[in-house]
Amino acid sequence: MAHLICEVVYRGIFQKNLAARITRGIVLSARKAGRWGIAFGRYGDSPQRNGVPAKDFAIVADTKEELEQHMARYEPKELHVTICVDDTLCKGVESWAWYGLQPINRLLLPNGHLLVTSTQSADELLKDAHKKDAPYSLWILPGKASLAGLWVYKEDHTEVRVLGALAKIAPQILSLQAVAEAIREADWGSDLKVESARKAYERIEGRPVKITEGNPETPYSFQMPKWWEMREGVTIPSLPIGKPIEVPDAQVVGDARGRDDSLPSYREAHRGGGGLSARAKRGL
Repeated sequence: MAHLICEVVYRGIFQKNLAARITRGIVLSARKAGRWGIAFGRYGDSPQRNGVPAKDFAIVADTKEELEQHMARYEPKELHVTICVDDTLCKGVESWAWYGLQPINRLLLPNGHLLVTSTQSADELLKDAHKKDAPYSLWILPGKASLAGLWVYKEDHTEVRVLGALAKIAPQILSLQAVAEAIREADWGSDLKVESARKAYERIEGRPVKITEGNPETPYSFQMPKWWEMREGVTIPSLPIGKPIEVPDAQVVGDARGRDDSLPSYREAHRGGGGLSARAKRGL
């Protein structure tokens, strides 16, 4: 049984509607081809922040049962296609602080496909994209990043051009005819957009990427504590009311208000009826 798992990596808010249209278009095209599909976003990206990397996913399968098997996962861990709609994200994705920097090609299966909208060449993009321990193909859809707002959509045909390119990348799953039918029936469809999808299908070309190519730097990451290493709760010890407290660094003792006549700054601050001297003002 054939299936296709895609992710769309985009800039939060500014490309939210674009990513949603792409994943929705993938599913509509799959339905036209007689297959099952679903599109969804990653829960951890809500609420989205301006410019912070986020992800949407689309899964296509031959049968409903196969689709349900893939839907049982919280988030796909292996992808056939990664669609990057802002080429600056080729440097890596850091939308969740706890996993550090995730290479743009990290989740791609061997011989998978990375589709990037960019005005740069493949060699230039590979200076940023990290090395991968398996070969994959890099596809470039010529054009600048399509950035709009939360309530505004930029009608520059980026979504249908991506769908046309995807039909070229995965013809066994999506046909150009199915993509054209989905565009015509969608509420954002038009014959002009169908022609844009056809041109993208005809013009786009892939470039094989070897395991020796790419950015050799190791992406930074963080060591998460094990569950048995964590405290049962997060607490901040309070100051005892009316009792002396110790200040280990200063080796002095004061009350709960921090009063200690032996500290020069305290004496300066309370000299002459409590008025602050110039020296005390600078020091406190």
